[in-house]
Amino acid sequence: MSESAGPLAFLMKDRIVAKPGFNRWLVPPASIAIHMCIGSVYAWSIFNPPLVKQVGVVASAADDWSLSSVVWIFSTAIVFLGLAAALAGKWLEEVGPRMVGFLAAICWGGGFLIGSLGIAWHELWLVYLGYGAIGGCGLGLAYVSPVSTLIRWFPDRRGMATGMAIMGFGGGAMIAAPLKTWLLSVFYEAPLYLGKLSDVTLITEAGRRFAEVSGERIEVVVATVADMAKMPVAGPEGVYAVGTGDTGVASVFLTLGIVYFIVMTIAAFSYRVPAKGWAPAGWTPPSDKKTSKKMISDNHVHIDQALKTPQFYRLWLVLCLNVTAGIGVIGVAKTMMTEIFGSTLPGVVDAGFAATYVLMISVFNMVGRFFWASMSDFIGRKNTYHCFFLLGIALYLSIPFVATQVSVAPSVMWLVLFYGATMTIFTMYGGGFATIPAYLADIFGTLHVGGIHGRLLTAWSTAGVLGPFAITYLRQQSLDDALNSLAAKVDPAVFMQTFGAGIEQLNMLIAAKTVTISKLMEITPEGTIDPTPSLYNTTMYAMAGLLVVAFFANMGIRHVDEKHHVENSHPEHAPA
Repeated sequence: MSESAGPLAFLMKDRIVAKPGFNRWLVPPASIAIHMCIGSVYAWSIFNPPLVKQVGVVASAADDWSLSSVVWIFSTAIVFLGLAAALAGKWLEEVGPRMVGFLAAICWGGGFLIGSLGIAWHELWLVYLGYGAIGGCGLGLAYVSPVSTLIRWFPDRRGMATGMAIMGFGGGAMIAAPLKTWLLSVFYEAPLYLGKLSDVTLITEAGRRFAEVSGERIEVVVATVADMAKMPVAGPEGVYAVGTGDTGVASVFLTLGIVYFIVMTIAAFSYRVPAKGWAPAGWTPPSDKKTSKKMISDNHVHIDQALKTPQFYRLWLVLCLNVTAGIGVIGVAKTMMTEIFGSTLPGVVDAGFAATYVLMISVFNMVGRFFWASMSDFIGRKNTYHCFFLLGIALYLSIPFVATQVSVAPSVMWLVLFYGATMTIFTMYGGGFATIPAYLADIFGTLHVGGIHGRLLTAWSTAGVLGPFAITYLRQQSLDDALNSLAAKVDPAVFMQTFGAGIEQLNMLIAAKTVTISKLMEITPEGTIDPTPSLYNTTMYAMAGLLVVAFFANMGIRHVDEKHHVENSHPEHAPA
């Protein structure tokens, strides 16, 4: 496409070629701004608690969405990110970053607006369509739009360039986490309070709790002190009417959709591309002799030819397994933090601490992207990934140990170790994303690196399914075992008095969210160890196993065979 694109011609690549003397350092801020907007997806776990209490507001009601169904919204967005990036990569090389960036602004901002309707109407499919599918397409378009551009602007520092391009994505949650938390408190409205549990007569039917109010039976939820401590605005424990109040999530989605569209549009119009043949002053391309140890090639491989090489699929596997190990943890980061330490260190780990934890994930994710990508310029991309996998295996295995120890002997020391281990993991998770474009440019050349990178991001889509599935499935198995084990220790008479139903109805009560670990712990014999901190142990072992496979896949990566180079492949792959 060119100037014949009609009214959209001003968005095309040939209209944004930089003039002589243009300062290349003006391009990174636009890239970082766009990536910080879409990077808010990493703060998705901020939305998990209110979304699973959209009906009950202060506690989950029977009709509320489950955590497992909500987590998949994040997964859907990541899946569509990879698919959109794969499809748009080649188109990006043709039309340029401004066109792709502006379309990304429409999709990401519009996805939030549609998602807000789904939340307000309590239609989960609309949230999946808006935030997940349409918003996910916006993620993919915005993610790839600056990568090939910055690699061409900074051929002398590919790792640093991709680190800058993708740094904002990791840092997006650094702004989004406190912003979302604050907006939720602004739009939050407490539900109707009926009184303390001892003052309200409750009836249990099919696992649901009901109360008589002015001669009318209404469904209620019972909020504990722990439940109310997690609310944006403090309130008394007791009985609350279902269907009253507002978590504020729908209004937050609406607000963010408008803000992100405006910021991303301004940034997209700031993009420029270098003129053909441009190179930094005083820089000459390094010879193969100097770069062979770092596997940097000055040959080029066409985007279609790249798919015929084993290097592409090994890199795909490396990225997929690295992301799978990290993305499941990021998706439930806030929930995992509160479940492991909320009951063992209640005076330390509260709602504010958990929100700060999500913020720090973003900080370390962002720092890791720039640090590891820049480091790869010196030690090589392959060695950088070796660091990710060897260190990551040890860190993932340390988390179950810490969780077990804190449940037996609660101590802030275990929290510090957990914090350090997870934050280091997140630096390497972000570093993997930031380093992979430079790794691709080293292996396949820069001719079609943007398109090849887009297709490789289907690994992210796959990981977006595998990671959350593994962590939710394995956690659910652990949760079911824990609930049945605790219930077996409770006196049947006490169980009946507490929940208004016999222990034989346990599965129904669990399904209706009437029975939870925290409520069972209140009536179990003294000395019973809370199993909550250990719910993620199996998952961490599985993630460490994935990194072992990724390590050996990375070891097998070699230079691309000469037959795949542009000058040696099919004529249709020759550069124009």
